[in-house]
Amino acid sequence: MGAAGRAPHPPGLIGPNAILQLVPVLERVGGRALRDGILAAAGVAALPSGAAMIDEAAAARVHAEVRRQVPDLARAIAAEAGRRTADYILANRIPAGARRLLKALPPPLAARLLARAIARHAWTFAGSGRFEVAARRPLVFALHDNPLVRGERSGQCLCHWHAAVFERLFRALASPSARVVETACIAAGAPACRFEVDLRGPAEGAG
Repeated sequence: MGAAGRAPHPPGLIGPNAILQLVPVLERVGGRALRDGILAAAGVAALPSGAAMIDEAAAARVHAEVRRQVPDLARAIAAEAGRRTADYILANRIPAGARRLLKALPPPLAARLLARAIARHAWTFAGSGRFEVAARRPLVFALHDNPLVRGERSGQCLCHWHAAVFERLFRALASPSARVVETACIAAGAPACRFEVDLRGPAEGAG
């Protein structure tokens, strides 16, 4: 049993882009020294190959080290890595026919279909957490026990990577003015991390 009589959380896996897409952003911001320092502090001796899922705890440690070592830049770094992750998904995981179909549909219908697809593939970004479409009007996602911020404590929402992934996908496939905002976070004491999708939001960067 763990602290306070709780059993340790079972291990989980998450997509490798949770780490891989942070790397070029860290290099651009602080060079190899920042990148290597954060990976070393997180206990990541080698980068994932990208061919398989990775330990969610390692990804969580890397994200936590970004927040610890460069707190003033952490939000922007996570958001840019999230956008890069979404770009990878768009280029490699969504068939061209599906992309064309979604872009041709009215934004509300495209958003509903995209939300279903995100829910079906939630294991790639939710790890051992639980993802749900919590509401449809407005569209709200809830990520319970989010492994990337599990155990963190903050006075503000921390899931800028997730919000940016969602926002880029919705802008590319449903509405170019879509905006995704995290409105609650387990790190700030909420029961789940909640992300609200506004298809008519201002066209500005996530995060």
